Amino acid sequence: MVVTLQTGSVGSPLAIAGTFGLFALFLTLTAHIAARNVLGDVEVKKAFAVGPVPAAIGVVSTALGVNSFLALLVAVLADAGMIRYLYGRSAGVTAYITLIHVVVSVILGTVLFGVLFLATSAPG
Repeated sequence: MVVTLQTGSVGSPLAIAGTFGLFALFLTLTAHIAARNVLGDVEVKKAFAVGPVPAAIGVVSTALGVNSFLALLVAVLADAGMIRYLYGRSAGVTAYITLIHVVVSVILGTVLFGVLFLATSAPG
């Protein structure tokens, strides 16, 4: 079975790399916010290892045309796996941090998209 990337409809390699980089940076920020919310003072460098994993899953699944719900499930599970590995917490605390990470990502993403939409649709 051969699977090819749909680069013609997805975008140039530079656009894909830029999308991955910005998405990874966004998820790194939200992972750090979630970990600080639950654990208190944590190292930022751990969040830099958490963020790129779900970002890579999102970008690759989009390029390969994978089902969005399946990709989301895999990304959240990978996120939980990285959180558990890096922060060394129990399954319950890991699930709580992951839940907070998802919620913070959705809220911050919605706010940033709204601000961007308002800025680009402003008259003049």
